[in-house]
Amino acid sequence: MKTTALRLAPLALAVLIFGCAQAPPFAPPDTRAADEKAIRDMETAWVKEFAAKDMDKIVAHYADDGMVLLSNAPTMSGKDAIRAGMKDAIADPKFSLDLKTAKVYVSKDDLAYSQGTYSTIATDPKTKKLMTETGRYVEVYKKQSDGSWKIVEDINSPDAPAAPAK
Repeated sequence: MKTTALRLAPLALAVLIFGCAQAPPFAPPDTRAADEKAIRDMETAWVKEFAAKDMDKIVAHYADDGMVLLSNAPTMSGKDAIRAGMKDAIADPKFSLDLKTAKVYVSKDDLAYSQGTYSTIATDPKTKKLMTETGRYVEVYKKQSDGSWKIVEDINSPDAPAAPAK
């Protein structure tokens, strides 16, 4: 009897250990399609906010530590620097921005990016002539704890130097 109990003890211990193990957590739902739509909608709203010259709403799209890397401009890091760096463009009554979002990719770990083309029209501060610039952009987003998406990197690449508007 003692021998049988000793032989069954490891089996009983294994059943006890594996029987008490927690079940693996459920995978969170896949929200990438909804997140892609949210980012596309946000970029559409952003263009309207630029047209309305609403600096508070424009800057609200950025994370607190967001960065903007524009051609021929110093890197803007943080909302205060972004606000200061965009001040002249928003004050320009002729300034306009248009984005054409071509692609949005949302990862499973709360990062996303969009890419597309942009065009701007702005008054050259030196010549006072209207200038236009076209190019490509990439926005890197991070999902916030409240479920919203904020820009952490805003990068553009002009096709060519700005030219007089037609």
